[in-house]
Amino acid sequence: MNNLKLKGQWKAQLVRDSKVIGEYDFPNGIVNVGLNYLLDASFNGGSAVSTWYIGLINNAGFTALNNADTMASHSGWVETDDYTEGTRPEWTSGAASSRAVTNSATVDFSIDATVTIRGIFITSNNTKSGTTGTLWSTGNFLSNVSAANGDTLRVTYTLSG
Repeated sequence: MNNLKLKGQWKAQLVRDSKVIGEYDFPNGIVNVGLNYLLDASFNGGSAVSTWYIGLINNAGFTALNNADTMASHSGWVETDDYTEGTRPEWTSGAASSRAVTNSATVDFSIDATVTIRGIFITSNNTKSGTTGTLWSTGNFLSNVSAANGDTLRVTYTLSG
């Protein structure tokens, strides 16, 4: 018998001038609406989300992440859109194996301003600063990431149970 305990793990690298200047590894929290989505899609015939996207949480104005956060309501944080990609980049996971899914190629953000990044989130909507879609998870870097114009933030997300 397996006791399912979902957990997510972020890994990120900050790259400047082709050199890794920071490496980050931290857990995420699955928000209430994300867990409800999973239960409905798996057991109640709810619609499955086929594509997920990664967004960045700005340190400016940050107070807290909350299990009750949704894309429409997350009063403790705001998204940063200080990257050149026109939409939130897609998180493409491989097939589940050994009770986990992950992306084999990093999700890259081409930073286009000086910004302090507080965390990362996953949602079903690719619109930068959009407030619709299903919020799956949020996570804080263990220490803030100070990025500059021209940097690249490379992200890997693994969900396991």
